[in-house]
Amino acid sequence: MSTTQEYKASTSTGRIANFVDTRVGASGIVKEFGRKIFPDHWTFMFGEVALYTFVILVLSGTFLTFFFDASMSHVTYEGSYKPLYGMEMSAAYASTLDITFDIRGGLFMRQVHHWAALLFVASMSVHMLRVFFTGAFRRPRELNWVVGCTLLVLGLAAGFTGYSLPDEVLSGNGLRIIDGILKAIPVVGTYISFFLFGGEFPGYDVIGRLYALHIMVIPAIIILMIAIHLFMVVVHKHTQYPGPGRTENNVVGYPVGPVYAAKAGGFFFIVFGIVALLSGFFTINAMWNYGPYDPSPVQAGTQPDWYIGFADGVLRLMPGMVGDVSFLVHVPMPWGTNALPLGVLIPLVPAGLLFVGLFAWPWIERWITKDNKEHHILDRPRNAPTRTGIGVAGIVSYCVMWAAASSDLIATHFMVALNDVTYILRALFFLGPILAFIITKRICLSLQRKDREIVLHGREAGVIEQTPEGSFSERHERLDDFKLYRMVSYEPNNPRPAQANRKGKISWAEKLRAGLSKWFFQDRVEPVTREELAEAKSHDHHAEIDASDHSNGQIDR
Repeated sequence: MSTTQEYKASTSTGRIANFVDTRVGASGIVKEFGRKIFPDHWTFMFGEVALYTFVILVLSGTFLTFFFDASMSHVTYEGSYKPLYGMEMSAAYASTLDITFDIRGGLFMRQVHHWAALLFVASMSVHMLRVFFTGAFRRPRELNWVVGCTLLVLGLAAGFTGYSLPDEVLSGNGLRIIDGILKAIPVVGTYISFFLFGGEFPGYDVIGRLYALHIMVIPAIIILMIAIHLFMVVVHKHTQYPGPGRTENNVVGYPVGPVYAAKAGGFFFIVFGIVALLSGFFTINAMWNYGPYDPSPVQAGTQPDWYIGFADGVLRLMPGMVGDVSFLVHVPMPWGTNALPLGVLIPLVPAGLLFVGLFAWPWIERWITKDNKEHHILDRPRNAPTRTGIGVAGIVSYCVMWAAASSDLIATHFMVALNDVTYILRALFFLGPILAFIITKRICLSLQRKDREIVLHGREAGVIEQTPEGSFSERHERLDDFKLYRMVSYEPNNPRPAQANRKGKISWAEKLRAGLSKWFFQDRVEPVTREELAEAKSHDHHAEIDASDHSNGQIDR
């Protein structure tokens, strides 16, 4: 017989809370997750910005959903924007104009949605770069890295589908590019295009189908991925930067409740305030200036949003012919000759490799380095120079493709020939990543050497001292324990030679891995050892004694 008395609250609020707690176990959830420790560093805020901008996107998108008509049926515009009054257009474009000019707060909410979308993708991108450069993707977080990459791709998809909905000139040109890429796919490309557009481009169904993807399918998957991502963060515990008292087995920081809960609430409103400020004072996507989409003329000067521009740019970089060689290949098929537009398919290869490499990188690096240990302490990017160089090379490759999407505007704004801009960007496409890798790796190695010098000899104080013998030297100050620990607490990485398999043979794959391992770690700066640090401190101690003896001798004289 149990003697435990059931708790009875004395207030109505307490009774409601107790009712909920006894049904869903809320107190256990709060106890488990509310006391979870998270480290504190300013670079961790980019993931929070991505989460908060997604919340803003959902709220502003819900408002816009009430008024947007995702239809391509032809209507005559009779709204308040006089320059387009009486013009034939799609219902989607007409409803976008109505939201902009006739719904109270409509333009503001449209711009909140657009600015939040740009910041959502930007913050995810910077967050992923932080994870990559610090090595936070290593075991046991490989799957969480894949979830993050999936979120980034979904963010691009959400941005493109939303960007295409107004059915004006800007979005129509983007859809024309997508239609061309789809039709370039051998055998099935035409069928995929017809399915998406509901017939020959521009069709009558594409806006409705993109709308369903934009407001239901993609957001649902994003929410699922965010939940999985946060769950894995809790399960694996948060990574942290090196520092005194921080090990692979603990987390130094503050609990979620009440410290991080209060900080997160305040930070959300800061992000929302910045988005609202941008939306109120800076116009973006002035779609009323473009007019309804007309597929018959060909326009120049239209630009996609920055995060999707690489797909357009890589197509612009590809030449139609090299000398007398055409990239349009006719392939014989059983039913006739099929044209294979390599001028469209070949540019998709580097863009595809960029994303495939992004997804597969944790396993690529683990295979090269043979590092299968759990890592909860982050790397300083300078201490992983090859990985940092590869990351910067990828950024440069992406930026060249992105800049190529604006090659016509670069030519007109800087009054240079369009062909010259294209030739320069083509050269940068091949040489830029190589130069970026070499320069970045050299900078990282130089920073490591500087850290080693500072650890052993101290930081230059800017004070010149004269010895009794008349010589001059600069005073050096020793680092405090926190900075010293940050500079010396990393493991040396050495190339892993090829290893024979069970049959005693070295396979070609193992030889390749050994060669990559040598390339990965051959140029390195060894961290300061305990013996070297102790010797440096002993040298400082003897120097102080000598200086004291000289000073005392001078006084005696």
